[in-house]
Amino acid sequence: MPPFEPFTGLRYSHSHIRSLDDVVCPPYDVISEPERIALEARSPNNVVRLELPRDDGDLPGDRYERAALLLDGWRDGGVLHRDAAPAFYGYRMSYIDPAGAERSTVGVIGALGLEPAGSGILPHEETTPKAKTDRLELLRATRSNLSPIWGLSPAVGLSELLQPPERPIDHATDEDRVLHELWPILDPERSAAIAKAVESEPVLIADGHHRFETALNYRVERQSAGTAGRDESFVMALIVELSEEQLTVQAIHRLISGLPPGPGVEDLFGRWFDVTPTEPVDRTILTRMEDAGAVAVLTRDGAWLARPKPELLEATTHDLDSSRLDVALGGIPDHQLVFQHGWDNAAAAVATGQADIAVLLRPPAVSQIAAISRGGVRMPPKTTFFWPKPRTGMVIRELIA
Repeated sequence: MPPFEPFTGLRYSHSHIRSLDDVVCPPYDVISEPERIALEARSPNNVVRLELPRDDGDLPGDRYERAALLLDGWRDGGVLHRDAAPAFYGYRMSYIDPAGAERSTVGVIGALGLEPAGSGILPHEETTPKAKTDRLELLRATRSNLSPIWGLSPAVGLSELLQPPERPIDHATDEDRVLHELWPILDPERSAAIAKAVESEPVLIADGHHRFETALNYRVERQSAGTAGRDESFVMALIVELSEEQLTVQAIHRLISGLPPGPGVEDLFGRWFDVTPTEPVDRTILTRMEDAGAVAVLTRDGAWLARPKPELLEATTHDLDSSRLDVALGGIPDHQLVFQHGWDNAAAAVATGQADIAVLLRPPAVSQIAAISRGGVRMPPKTTFFWPKPRTGMVIRELIA
């Protein structure tokens, strides 16, 4: 199993900022351009300026070099300070889940040993083709892990080792009213127990597949050049126990556009699904889908529930809506497919003409994700959306040694 170690974190200095709310941001790949502009407006020290640097500005060089210069300036100016000793960092997200219940997710941020995906580190779903040069250029320039990948550990009892103090040292509240809290864990015995637990089982990557692959590629690059240090053999990771109590999993829906005029919903999906009209889409749509055992198909003309036919169930590898839809989409005319989180966002894309059709999916169960950790076939790309997302900037890991 890969090693899991403390590291000396780089964190915001409270004497230089008004609130962490103003300077942390979501993971880079869920930030829209309007959201980036809003985050930049909050503070000249918002970490989005590092995570998604702009092509323009007063600093010299390209946008990655500007990010590195900005990071240096924040360190030299005291905006960021380096902790005095290596630590694990406890991390808790407290929130109201979609069912209205109070929930929390507790994990630990540390340095996870890098190795190719296989027995010790397991992706749980396939990845879509995506240019990784952006993240690699940023890592080359800043030599820092700005945000953690998110890993899941089947180690029973990990959560019990991560009980937070009464007043965690750092906290921020995001736009969804999720409270993010972080605290260094310095006790040697507790740290050893955490490392032992994480190292006892394979780590399943929940979020950050591309950042993980980028870290692997960067290590190979540095090794080939003869300049690799020990830090290149690790990546910053948030590790959470793989359990129902710790995780809220949502679906990622599909937007379809570019279809030729003519075919209706029954023509497109009737081979594999029993399609029946349903009431207009609103916040009850997910409940209707669950009750019917169906996906939902939305067009500007209405909404339908689509229940898989027996032959579709037999044709798919996984008992998942994403697997079934992959089969069905193979038989419709050429089209463009976009992934969209949030049923309301998907419905809005159809209503405004950004997409011809939205297909709403149900999320996988945690038990299905756990089966992947035991060596099952990976899920299709963009099957899971783990929520809430940890904030970038709560702690940064530098590559020094």
